[in-house]
This record gives sequence, C-alpha cells and structure tokens, in this order.
Amino acid sequence: MASNFSFDIVSDFDRQELVNAIDQVVRDTKSRYDLKDTQTTVELGETAITINTDSDMTLQAIHGILREKAAKRNLSQKIFDFGKVESASGNRLRQEITLKKGISQDIAKEISKLIRDEFKKVQASIQGDAVRVTAKAKDDLQAVIQKVKEGDFPVALQFTNYR
Repeated sequence: MASNFSFDIVSDFDRQELVNAIDQVVRDTKSRYDLKDTQTTVELGETAITINTDSDMTLQAIHGILREKAAKRNLSQKIFDFGKVESASGNRLRQEITLKKGISQDIAKEISKLIRDEFKKVQASIQGDAVRVTAKAKDDLQAVIQKVKEGDFPVALQFTNYR
C-alpha cells in the first residue's frame, strides 16, 4: 500500500476545445444577420484572442457568443482576461483577450495557506505554476478538493495526477 497519496492543483484549459469554440464564433459572425456585414475578425494567437470589429455593440455581441461557445465546451470563463478596447484604423475597435494559464505565486500561496489552515494532516507545496497536495489518506485529499472548489479564486482550477 502506498504511504502517501497526492494530486496537483493547476490552472489550464483544453487548447483544442478553445480552437473549436473560436471556430464556432467565427462561423456565427459570418452567418448572423446583425454581424455578417461588420467585417469582424476573431483570431486566436498563442496567448491571446484578438477581436477586430466596427462598433461597441458588435464587440459585446462577440463577447456573448464567445462566452456561450466556451461554456458549451466546458471551458471556464475565468480563462478570459478582457483587455481594454482600443481604436483601430478606419473607425474600428480592437480588443485583446489574454488567456490565463498557470497559477500565479500569490494565488498559489493563498491556496496552500487555505489548505494548511483547514487540514492538519495534509501538506501543500508550490511547484512552479502548480500546487502539489499530499496526504496519507485519500479521504483527506477529497476534502481538500471540495474545500478548494468552494473557494472563489480568480483562475480556473483543475485537479490532476490524482494518485
């Protein structure tokens, strides 16, 4: 029998699901009556999504479609960090939506402090942009997962490498 059980708390998203969601957003903007004449572009980069459109109303509509398509594909809304809207050439608007991935040091410290304060038999250690949680009993780990899920953190959290 293993002496310690562990899992990692990470903040990540399925890139392929995001690619599919963006593809659906592009298809919707080309087919929707109120959006098809706006020459709106939605481009997925390595770390951000860039939206280029003609008005604030259209931009809000694209936000709604993006949120809806992401939710249908089980992508958390917390991965999107909407940047400020900038003016682009020809009376157009551009907005960059940064994709959040990884847990910052501050949030990792907050998570490990929560675990230390609530659970005496569990150890939490920060490893890069993840938090490793170890305990002698699987029940303790299940309780930690429940407690962390109840916490309201500004990033999407997943629990991986459960063993």
